[in-house]
Amino acid sequence: SLSLLDTNLPAEAETELRSFIAKRLTKGALFEGMGNVASVGLSIPEYKVGCYYCRFQQENLLEMATLESDINAPEYVVCFLGGSEKEDTFRLELDKYIQSLKINLDLEQKSLETCVSPYLRSWFENAICPIQRVVQLFQEKLAFLLHAALSYTPVEVKNADERTEKDISRFLAAASLQGLVQEGTMTSLCIAMTEEQHKSIIIDCSGPQPQLHNAGSNRFCEDWMHAFVNGAEGGNPFLFQQILENFKLKAIQDINNLKRFIRQAEMNHYALFKCYMFLKNCGSGDILLKIVKVEHAEMPEARNVVTVLEEFMRETSVA
Repeated sequence: SLSLLDTNLPAEAETELRSFIAKRLTKGALFEGMGNVASVGLSIPEYKVGCYYCRFQQENLLEMATLESDINAPEYVVCFLGGSEKEDTFRLELDKYIQSLKINLDLEQKSLETCVSPYLRSWFENAICPIQRVVQLFQEKLAFLLHAALSYTPVEVKNADERTEKDISRFLAAASLQGLVQEGTMTSLCIAMTEEQHKSIIIDCSGPQPQLHNAGSNRFCEDWMHAFVNGAEGGNPFLFQQILENFKLKAIQDINNLKRFIRQAEMNHYALFKCYMFLKNCGSGDILLKIVKVEHAEMPEARNVVTVLEEFMRETSVA
């Protein structure tokens, strides 16, 4: 059975939503801690809406239930309703949002009113809008953030309020290639960037516009910055997320193309020239070269190709 804990839906729509969730529970379609997104028909506002729903158990009570077999930890289902099924774009972010609720949940009435209810009601602002807020805050300077995220350059934020600092951290994590390239490569790249002569990027948020120090950029990041800034006119957070995914997809495609050219260049001098021309024209040669250098550190032939490419690129920049 389902008991209502908290909602801001009208009674009729709440009953319809409860019926939908009950059917999902009966079918065993809800896995603990893993959210789903589906289209739900509600009489108010009289059209189908996107519904993110997630089943979870309170963390500390779950531990008690493990120790005391006769204690059953209560289970909860959280539902967030949006205008369409686009919430699926942010499903992982919403899963993390629920995980934070799960850890800190205290369902005493006072806590429910002062902490849990406000947390649930601010889901869209806190889980969906951070990327949009960062784009609107940085504007053309967003290229520096994109470059820092791709290159795993350390970033230090100063004089920012807590939400802005979290938004920037969230954007950097979302724009990085974490999970899309080998974990060992990312670890080595982080170490390499930290050990290099470059200082951490400093973002000073004391003024109306953030000021960046020691920041770098390239043509690739500047081109994608324009895609974000142009998308800001519509103010659609789902569009920003899609642009971000396309940005990372293009970066991964460029890395894979470069690695393919390097394999060919081990046997073919013309392919070495193709590598060089690709690095010159792709707009992000500085970052791609660092990434493949880390990945090929233990491969002598490929490492030699990368060394030659580094020399070519250095000579070109000097010239």
